[in-house]
Amino acid sequence: MAKECYYTGRKARSGQTRSHALNASKRTFGANLQKVRIIDENGEPKKVWVSARAIKSGLVKRA
Repeated sequence: MAKECYYTGRKARSGQTRSHALNASKRTFGANLQKVRIIDENGEPKKVWVSARAIKSGLVKRA
């Protein structure tokens, strides 16, 4: 399974890299995901991928 934020659903997106001559080549823009131990809704600790924005905004309840 690909990395995806447990709270916000952010994941890698595809796009293009552009040179000065405007040549296009495919690339991926990765989300800033961190592996974090959280307490899930059942009250058990669990390791999940969480975006840095979710951590900063206080959505994460750490174990």
